[in-house]
Amino acid sequence: MKVIGITGPAGAGKSTVARMLARRPGIGRVDCDQLAHASYRRGGPAYAPLVARFGEQVLTPQGAVDRGRLAQLVFSDPQAKADLEDLVHPWVMRALEEEIARHRALGTRWLLVEGALLLSSPHLRRDLFDAFVWLAASEETRRQRLLKAGVPWEVVQARLDAQRDLSPPKADDVYVVDAEPPPGQVAARVLELLVALEKRQGK
Repeated sequence: MKVIGITGPAGAGKSTVARMLARRPGIGRVDCDQLAHASYRRGGPAYAPLVARFGEQVLTPQGAVDRGRLAQLVFSDPQAKADLEDLVHPWVMRALEEEIARHRALGTRWLLVEGALLLSSPHLRRDLFDAFVWLAASEETRRQRLLKAGVPWEVVQARLDAQRDLSPPKADDVYVVDAEPPPGQVAARVLELLVALEKRQGK
């Protein structure tokens, strides 16, 4: 099984492309955002540390973490963002290891792991991955996609501002794919890349 990171800034189309490809036989998908959210659900391993760091201001009246409120805090404060990642990302990596083992047992051919911070988080276990695909699109294209998805304008702008310095590292295992075209075309390009990588690296 090949484990492929699908990464790039917000609005590049990571989730859309990964979902499209995961409809094909032999391709699995893991969303690191979902793993992160699971870690700080009430009773999750990061819940108590997160509340201790950010206070009850990030909780709903029912005691759940208000993701919108948390996002507002961290996107406007680099230190808060770093603290959140230090609390959550180690748990994401543990959960990812479990998902990789599960898919390997299922006989998955390619496991797509999507996440904006895969190549920038210090907690990433790079040895878990065979390669990374960076989806690249202009800021305006990404803004329009996020707005069309219903994300409020102020949240969109905060995300774009926070990720403005995100860029693909120059490394042999990082492949940049133009994500400006419609998602179907981008997914086809990524699939072509996966096939080429599999032939090059061997199954």
